[in-house]
Amino acid sequence: MHKAIFHRYRPTICLLLIASTLLSSGCTAISTAPMATAPMELVTHPALAPQGEPILDANGQVVGQSELGPESPPTELSKVSLPAYRLAPPDVLMIQGVRTVPKSPYIIQSGDFLTVIVSNSLPEAPIQAVFQVNASGYLSLGGPYESVRVEGLTEEEATNAVAKSLSKILGQAQVALTVREPSGMQQIFGEHMLGLDGTINLGIYGTVYVAGMTVNEARAAVENHLSEFLNDPKVSLDVVVFNSKFYYVVAEGAGLGEQVIKVPVTGNETVLDAIAQIGGLQQFSSKKIWISRPAPKDMACDQILPVDWDAITKGASTATNYQVLPGDRVFVSEDRLVATSSFVSKVINPVERMFGFSLLGAQAIQFMQRFPRGSLFQ
Repeated sequence: MHKAIFHRYRPTICLLLIASTLLSSGCTAISTAPMATAPMELVTHPALAPQGEPILDANGQVVGQSELGPESPPTELSKVSLPAYRLAPPDVLMIQGVRTVPKSPYIIQSGDFLTVIVSNSLPEAPIQAVFQVNASGYLSLGGPYESVRVEGLTEEEATNAVAKSLSKILGQAQVALTVREPSGMQQIFGEHMLGLDGTINLGIYGTVYVAGMTVNEARAAVENHLSEFLNDPKVSLDVVVFNSKFYYVVAEGAGLGEQVIKVPVTGNETVLDAIAQIGGLQQFSSKKIWISRPAPKDMACDQILPVDWDAITKGASTATNYQVLPGDRVFVSEDRLVATSSFVSKVINPVERMFGFSLLGAQAIQFMQRFPRGSLFQ
């Protein structure tokens, strides 16, 4: 009797065993620690939960923080600061030259701005200002002073030329002349987008590779590159458009396809914010939601964080309203009843269509047999 039952349901049992094997072969880790959190950044976070303890040096100064335990991933009330931002295409940077003095000996050109200070100039015509070299290459100091040709000269040569010209009026002129703003050098100011090759284009100064660097590292790389052209250059650099860090909201479509929405990371999003980005749960969505978090290099399993949607929305619980980190996948499972209905429709519709054609053909044959010469009403 038992053998007969076994042989009768053997195919079904085999299918169930195969499905169980496939499901059990997945690799998940329910409990997880915050990913990619920089200790120095977590110390000063005002909303950080007290699981992590500060690390002090010999002088009692905070130099870091112990990592949070695996039982406490960041949530709505215990958010963590994201690690230092790493640049990647197509981020947009704002770069401004703070100190862009050309390397000496710099040859003065027309259009350059020179700072000229003469300590013993005439009281009624003091010389202590910034002057521009005109198109003819002359420097006009105004008042009773003669114009001096300085184009093609170095700073030292131009200083001697101005002193020689002023000596006709002042005797022994005491002149200090420096290049304030060279017109022939490209100004380092404006927005620069990281190219596909991870570099930013600085015009006549060439390109600098900054992909994967922090803002401070990128600034140092730009200054180091400009040091080939400028004397001790200083620049300010900041990110004005964050284009390279995202998380994803994936919603199953109950057999009608999946919806994937790419959302830029601002560092403050939770699961509730992520669901709001797709306009809430759809008719074909269930309330079974979880976060799939890519595993760090030293972990073999991806991290799965189950979400209690009813507790978050109906009870204002924050325990599973996890903070969403870059690269996270917020997965919204489909409603099984809707998915089953969709599956049944996909299976039955072709059969119904075939029977419909067959029935239509049979009716046509019957009609021709009854009325071989056509309708009686013709």
